Amino acid sequence: MADVLFPDYVIEQLAGFGGVTLRRMFGVSGLFRAGLIFGLISDGELYFKAADSNRADFEAKKSQPFTYETRGRKIATSYWRVPEDVIEDAGELTSWATKSYDVALKSRKAESTKPQRRRRGPVPTARHRR
Repeated sequence: MADVLFPDYVIEQLAGFGGVTLRRMFGVSGLFRAGLIFGLISDGELYFKAADSNRADFEAKKSQPFTYETRGRKIATSYWRVPEDVIEDAGELTSWATKSYDVALKSRKAESTKPQRRRRGPVPTARHRR
């Protein structure tokens, strides 16, 4: 499935999910719905966002997380590879996409409820003090 048309195929398979768009970013393509990223396509592989609520689905299929290397270290992300048999079944893929989108929604809500760190401005110098 490492075909150039793979992203188009994924979008077509997700037609029942509705409103999915693709955007290139950082060497991968992000899958978005209503402005929220819930999946990635990299090197002909599809990855969906995972958390405690859906990670078991990926683990049951012997899936692995999307990883990248930086400064000689391998970093695993919260996006897990979607198995080929799931991609080929539009209904199943839509179910997995729905769960991943829900994870992304919960993640965004959790981020918005975190207390914001106060930004400190520049330290005043003696001539700015009154």
